[in-house]
Amino acid sequence: MATVDRWLLPDGIEEVLPPEAARIETARRRVLDLFQRWGYELVITPHVEFLESLLSGSGQDLDLKTFKVIDPLSGRQMGLRADITPQVARVDAHTLRREGPSRLCYAGSVLHAKPRALATSRSPIQLGAELYGDSSTSSDIEVISLMLEMLELAMVPDVHMDLGHVGIYRGLARAAGLSGEAEQRLFDAMQRKAMDEIAELTAAVEPSLAVMLQALARLCGGRETLDAARRVLAKAPAPVTEALEALIRIADQLALRYPDLPLYFDLGELRGYHYHTGVVFAVFVPGVGQSIAQGGRYDDIGADFGRARPATGFSTDLKTLVSLGKAELDSRLSGIWAPYGDDTALWQQISRLRREGERVVQALDGQNGETAATAGCDRQLILQDETWTVAPLAS
Repeated sequence: MATVDRWLLPDGIEEVLPPEAARIETARRRVLDLFQRWGYELVITPHVEFLESLLSGSGQDLDLKTFKVIDPLSGRQMGLRADITPQVARVDAHTLRREGPSRLCYAGSVLHAKPRALATSRSPIQLGAELYGDSSTSSDIEVISLMLEMLELAMVPDVHMDLGHVGIYRGLARAAGLSGEAEQRLFDAMQRKAMDEIAELTAAVEPSLAVMLQALARLCGGRETLDAARRVLAKAPAPVTEALEALIRIADQLALRYPDLPLYFDLGELRGYHYHTGVVFAVFVPGVGQSIAQGGRYDDIGADFGRARPATGFSTDLKTLVSLGKAELDSRLSGIWAPYGDDTALWQQISRLRREGERVVQALDGQNGETAATAGCDRQLILQDETWTVAPLAS
């Protein structure tokens, strides 16, 4: 291997250098402070776990994203986390074992064996919040509102949101008695909005249910979509109408809280169908071909850890948030340059300034004042009347 190749990073794996790293860290602290003000407690999960725990309840998609390794101590297969959400669900269900609602948040690097889309990072910094222990729509409204507040804090412009509910399709498919294979084929056709194929796949289904299933792919658009869905699904089984009414309650409340937020509804869009159990949502901005934040309800995952708990939450990539946001995240360095020396009074003044929050860079033996600028300092410590004093950096 050529020497230069030894320092190349794999495709989709990036370093974050100054000053961008400072901007990302500033944003991380601000967002976690926001989560804390809403009552969400920070958890830190391990980067690597035994595979059966890491993938519990998450489905095939996460399995394909996960790097696998063998633990040299136990000989068991382990995985490098590709999604923190299942880990946090395990913490809630198995480790904390609280009664009633539990609000948790997290921020950490994840690693994807395959990128989410072409030319995207395989090493995002996943940031998110989860609410456990409550199955009401008020939980969904809270986490969606928190997600929107996070985007507002980052000053991400031109946000619009897609909303759906996987329970509508799932309820109709069950009522129609579709086999697993038939349901999957219909699901695939629904995502492509292949109307002829959908009609063919529902030809043997009870006529009224077939009409409803075929209508789902066309039920997309603004708030009027929900009114149309009420008419089309008026005689649907109870789980379907209940799911639709839950979606309407959530949409109406969001419209009151965020009247300027464009909302788009697509009842045939089944994002995360094999993982989510209720409302699903995603945020988009112009010029970006995929969602920048997403989430939904996933009530079944806790059962895999021995304790079924209602759950809803969202996640985003912190690096994407910073790149799109317009919030002022000043990464310019400033500070005080201190000369090298063994003077106790100098050391005491440096320590005092650092305790007060100042950034103080002390020269090393042999360095001179010219290094102050390269260290990002705009002031200096000088000895004046036998006292170490902060002064402007000499030009």
